[in-house]
Amino acid sequence: MEQVEEKNVEAGEDAPSDFIRDIIREDLKTGKYDRIVTRFPPEPNGYLHIGNAFGFCLNFGVAEAFGGICNLRFDDTNPVREETEYVESMKEDIKWMGFDWGGRLYFASDYFDQLYEFAIRLIKKGKAYVCDLSAEEIREYRGTLTEPGKESPYRNRSVEENLDLFVRMKNGEFPNGRRTLRAKIDMASPNMNMRDPVMYRIIHTAHHRTGDRWCIYPTYDWTHGQSDAIEGVTHSLCSIEFADHRPLYDWYIRELGIFPSRQIEFSLLNITFTVVSKRYLRQLVEAGYVSGWDDPRMPTLRGMRRRGVPPGAIRNFIRRVGVNRRDTVAEMDLFESYIREYLNKTAPRVMGVIDPLKVVIENYPEDEAETFEALINPEDPSAGTRPVPFSRVVYIEREDFMEDPPRRFRRLAPGREVRLRAACYITCRKAVKDENGEVVELRCTFDPESRGGSTPDGRKVQGTIHWVSASHALAAEVRLYDRLFLKENPLDGQDFKASLNPNSLEVRPACYIEPGVKGAAPGTVYQFERLGYFCVDPESRAEKPVFNRTITLRDSWARMQRGRKSGGRGR
Repeated sequence: MEQVEEKNVEAGEDAPSDFIRDIIREDLKTGKYDRIVTRFPPEPNGYLHIGNAFGFCLNFGVAEAFGGICNLRFDDTNPVREETEYVESMKEDIKWMGFDWGGRLYFASDYFDQLYEFAIRLIKKGKAYVCDLSAEEIREYRGTLTEPGKESPYRNRSVEENLDLFVRMKNGEFPNGRRTLRAKIDMASPNMNMRDPVMYRIIHTAHHRTGDRWCIYPTYDWTHGQSDAIEGVTHSLCSIEFADHRPLYDWYIRELGIFPSRQIEFSLLNITFTVVSKRYLRQLVEAGYVSGWDDPRMPTLRGMRRRGVPPGAIRNFIRRVGVNRRDTVAEMDLFESYIREYLNKTAPRVMGVIDPLKVVIENYPEDEAETFEALINPEDPSAGTRPVPFSRVVYIEREDFMEDPPRRFRRLAPGREVRLRAACYITCRKAVKDENGEVVELRCTFDPESRGGSTPDGRKVQGTIHWVSASHALAAEVRLYDRLFLKENPLDGQDFKASLNPNSLEVRPACYIEPGVKGAAPGTVYQFERLGYFCVDPESRAEKPVFNRTITLRDSWARMQRGRKSGGRGR
């Protein structure tokens, strides 16, 4: 079933290999480090998505593989955007994915005092100064990729003046944006990050952990490397966007003379037909395009959990994608195949009808009922069987009947015999229509000799369809979720919201499910036979459960796309 992450395999010849693990093996072999320490440092300004999951699976997985440890550290340096709600959700999501930081929970705000002292040290060395330029002026003075920047007129303040102003910044004497503390490096550097970057800015906003104690807050670039050093992180695994920032982090470490963490960059994980950026996802939430961060169409871990995507399937997919130095765009089809593969082995089967058509079996007694046995999961014989009640009136899927079927149609039609899965053979005798000519009921007969789904004479039928007993079935609401975007790359050349799929959610309020699902806990996933995988939603009620479609049984999306490209000829 689930692939298991490697453990303590640094010496094994069969261990997975990639450039990060190769570097770590060499560092351990040469004795550079006795123990591996990694960390996952999310900013608590939203909910984790599958791209973030790629990052923490790598950090926790590498640490575990080499017998090391991985810290969870929240980069809470911007009080304007960060909330305790996001901290708690991220902790919950990481645990849901199967990882544990073992009590090593840290916050950048834990280090505010130490970072302040580090800043004082750089000021005293003449390596940092207080600047009065506005944010707009700093950008203007910074220069371009082809032109060097200009030095701030405040760059050569004395150490004494810088110390005085920085202390006054800390004491709250100046308004927001009035002054910043900047590193004094090189305004002509070809690396824009080295052109006297801002280390501290004034923000008179309460922090979710430190309250009103601070009104100056460190930037991420000033916090990142020093936090790693404080924690003794040996291998600081970062996404590729931070490669150009590494010289700055190394400069801070050298000037401060602190523990030299080694930064290694890896490629971001992107998936077709979605966006994996909290900035864009926040727009969808705030504009009401989705119901929230946990909307089942979202690529957030909360959304995937609500949709019924198993964490094991996500880990298997991430493992399959692997670690690269260039940005990775994985196919949504590949991800969905891992979800199907996992659920096929783990999800119990039930029958559900989401577009019901009433069937009256005329030769079955009105006051009788019986129970048939059906497999819980054909992939797991040890799971056994489940009881399926049967009666005179059943519901079948409307698409399983056609009055004038084409030659290849193998389901129910007038005069045709089919098998009701695990129950019996029925033959359609009549279709009852309403005043608009729509079929509303079928009149059928059953073969008493076919109980259990076969006959003594061994005759074959053209098709097998699913069903539920009308007098036993549980009424339910089913939400048919599909991909949120129509374009393979929603960010390509236009407002990404323009490629939203208008049919990404269809609600079916009058469905019927086997009674055995009654009382199932939210998050329970079933395979509705012949329809797909469905998950019990947290909004479910005992009297009428709500099911979210996790995924179809087959890749119907790919078939549909092929059909569009061929002018509608795809099947």
